[in-house]
Amino acid sequence: MESVARRADVSRLTVYYQFGSKLGLLEAVFNDMADRGGLERLPSAFAQPDAVDALREFIAVFGRFWSSERLVFRRIRALASLDYEFDRAIVARDARRLEGARVIMRRLSAQYGRSPADDAEGAARLLYAMTSFAFFDSLAGSDGPLEDAIPLVQRFMLAALGLSSS
Repeated sequence: MESVARRADVSRLTVYYQFGSKLGLLEAVFNDMADRGGLERLPSAFAQPDAVDALREFIAVFGRFWSSERLVFRRIRALASLDYEFDRAIVARDARRLEGARVIMRRLSAQYGRSPADDAEGAARLLYAMTSFAFFDSLAGSDGPLEDAIPLVQRFMLAALGLSSS
């Protein structure tokens, strides 16, 4: 908080007044990153009439989001291993992505009369893992564009669910 106050040329109390806590400041930063990274497109994924199209768009939204601030995401994830409040903020955000994955899997289950992977929770956790920053970052390589990994992740997920990628 002291560093933020110094960079903003305000008192530390001003930062606390504006954000309430370090966690409040982190939430504001993460909300700004979400806005700039295109997470506002997430409702359009859920609005897709076809569950497979919803799945594809869900993956694409996260692929574009992670690519928007790749270096920052790497650093934030690294900081989360060292700072409890960073970790808590990341865990909360990740929980939202997992819940979104569960919604997608319930839609697929309803569309196909069962979970395509015969395990809706396992399939949701797989989608959660495949839409993580670490997964996209690893697939793209150290300097490859993360957005190039989107079609790969889509194909991998559809194959894992036993669905056609066409």
